[in-house]
Amino acid sequence: MTFEYFFLTDPGLVRDNNEDSVSLDADNQIVVLADGMGGYNAGEVASAMATTFIKTELGRWMAEGGVDASVRELRRAMEICIDNANRSIFNAANSNPQYAGMGTTLVMGVFVGTRAMIGHVGDSRCYRMREGSFTQITRDHSLLQEQIDAGLISLEQAQYATHKNLVTRALGVEDTVLLEVNEYRIEDEDLYLFCSDGLSDMMGDERIAAILITAGTLEEKAQALVDAANDCGGRDNISVILAYARSKPVRKGILSRMLGK
Repeated sequence: MTFEYFFLTDPGLVRDNNEDSVSLDADNQIVVLADGMGGYNAGEVASAMATTFIKTELGRWMAEGGVDASVRELRRAMEICIDNANRSIFNAANSNPQYAGMGTTLVMGVFVGTRAMIGHVGDSRCYRMREGSFTQITRDHSLLQEQIDAGLISLEQAQYATHKNLVTRALGVEDTVLLEVNEYRIEDEDLYLFCSDGLSDMMGDERIAAILITAGTLEEKAQALVDAANDCGGRDNISVILAYARSKPVRKGILSRMLGK
């Protein structure tokens, strides 16, 4: 599989600064999106530390032979990178009063051959559009999701909940963090959307799916998503990464080319 990528980040209409961070390593097919939290500019620091560290360290590992690794080895490499990034953010938060309490949610993808390894911490999400079917393939690490899973609140009630942003996992908050990683098979023309909650909190999945189906290029889709989130209030920073899969073209033999087949 080959991938086409596009990403876009926007401060929204309410926040003065953008605490989201997005990173892309197209050569090693790694995408990372982080949504920082903390006072002053601490959220920006945490999210930038996470995306920079993971892109650098995991990219180096992939370039040195990671593309030939087993699923188990790749999963372990992702977990180690997250663990190291978490410790860096945690130590910075505890050694600098200006950064006290900072942390970040994160969603990442590594695409190798026909498999996608999707990892996340917190409520930054990954969706997949396949043959017109739109599916959220990550499950939020949040208090709201736990209440839904326990049957304490319905999906309809969740849309109007006031505690959507209370996450149960984040990088930098504690000295250890658990990355949830899942493997998915990639099919031709799959479209993966990675986003911060500044998008998903502003509008439902049906509207997001409609934009992905109707808009044109990846750039136009990304801009339409950001514009729609702002039209709905833009109460938070909005970041999206789009990754579009295509099967590698099959090279024709000499005889086929001569016969025009």
